[in-house]
Amino acid sequence: MSYYVYMLECSDGTLYTGYTDDLEKRLAAHNAGEGAKYTRSRRPCKLVYTEAFAKKNEAMSREWHIKHTLTRREKLALIGGSKVD
Repeated sequence: MSYYVYMLECSDGTLYTGYTDDLEKRLAAHNAGEGAKYTRSRRPCKLVYTEAFAKKNEAMSREWHIKHTLTRREKLALIGGSKVD
């Protein structure tokens, strides 16, 4: 099983970072208003970045790192390096 860290671009231009083991299901949940509280009022959300990991704790650690240590500018640079269309 793979785990993913992902970034969404919300309709207001903000970025949301999370982790999951099913990207399609999680993105659908965000856009249905059943995802994170943050994204409920910022729909639709577009998937703009992903990273895959073999272990859940690796994905959780990376999510924490992105959320708590990267600036918005650094997140945009990260997205620019491997943007998902």
